[in-house]
Formats: sequence, structure tokens, C-alpha cells
Amino acid sequence: MLTPRQRLLALLTLCLTLFTPVTAHAAAVARNPVVFVHGYNADPGVWGSLRADLRADGYADSELFSFGYDTHQSVNEVLSGRLAAYVDEVRRQTGAARVDMVGHSFGSLVSRWYVKYGGGTQTVDHWVSLAGPNHGTSTAWACALWDQACRDMTPGSYVVKNLAAGDETPGAVKYATFWSDCDEVVNPDGSVPLTGALNTPVGCLTHNDLLGDAATSAGVRAFLRS
Repeated sequence: MLTPRQRLLALLTLCLTLFTPVTAHAAAVARNPVVFVHGYNADPGVWGSLRADLRADGYADSELFSFGYDTHQSVNEVLSGRLAAYVDEVRRQTGAARVDMVGHSFGSLVSRWYVKYGGGTQTVDHWVSLAGPNHGTSTAWACALWDQACRDMTPGSYVVKNLAAGDETPGAVKYATFWSDCDEVVNPDGSVPLTGALNTPVGCLTHNDLLGDAATSAGVRAFLRS
């Protein structure tokens, strides 16, 4: 039988467990904020469908961030550094140690360079590529003559070669790619998957259809929960 003092201590412990704000705070910061990185000639508006699905899963708008940028600039010299500064600001605002990152198309190269060469292995938990030209795409030759980003996306470019060098999925980051065998922009289709990543074929979808496809969204959200 408990003594009066032991019963009092047990009651105090129960009260602290139920009512302490630390417990609520810990639950609030257990989920990483998500940073979206759009593709070439696009803008943050492309993420409307996936953002809505994440909100339905319980994410608040304050946990979802869309990086907007000029897609005609260099991956390694300009854009990955700007993304690094953006991630630092997201972490400052949210108090999170790490973020999850989802890139579409060209955004996959920008975010991969940041992860591999810009310190992102320390700040990114989950990294997702939707239809990313991770090993280059021949369609980029159509605009490579006048556009730096297109040159970065061509097979064998400085960016593509350096991202493929050594470990394609470095650090403790969890990597996933989603790719279509009907992608009219990324050629060949096999450019998307990465060694060491969870590589998921989504069937016959066009390049931009991956952004609004329900099954792809479910796959991304399940991966972010892993």
C-alpha cells in the first residue's frame, strides 16, 4: 500500500505528464518542415495539389515552404547557394534542425547540389525528386545554346557529372525518386533513379502530371513519414 507521500508524488507525476507544455512542444517539432523546389520555367504555384494533400494530413501552412527562384541561372554557382540561405531561414523560423525537401524536374538538380556540396547532408532529412533529370536529359539541348540552366541539364554537363561522382546519395539523408516511362521532358526515362534511393515508377504520366497525381502524392507523403 502506498503511503500518503507516495500517493502525492504519483499524483504530481501524472499531472505533469498530462499538462506540461513541453510534451505538446515536442509533438509539434517532431515533424520536419517541407521545402518545395519547383522546376524549369515554373514557379511555386505548381505545388498547390501536394501542399493541399499535406495539409489534409495535418501539416500547417507554417510547415510548408515553396522556394521561388530564377530558373535560368547556374545550379552550382548561384541557385544552390540561394537555396541554402532559404533553408537556413526556414530552420530559423521553425526551430527545426532539419527539413524535408521535394523537388520537381530541374529543382532536383538545384536541391541535390545543395545536399551534396552545400552542407545539406546536415540539414536535410528526406529528399524527394519528381521527374528530375538527375543524369541529364537530351531535351535540354534545345535551349542549351542560350540558357545556363539548360546547359546544366544536358547529359554530361559539369553539374550532372559532379552530382553522379562518387556517392549519388551521400550522408544520412533519405532519398527517393519518382519517375514515369512516358515522360516527354526527361529523356531517357532512366535518368531519374539514383543509386541508393527509393526509386518508384509511377506508370505512364507526363512530366508535369506527377505534380497532381494522387498515387504519386501518396507515395511522397508515405516516404516523408518514414
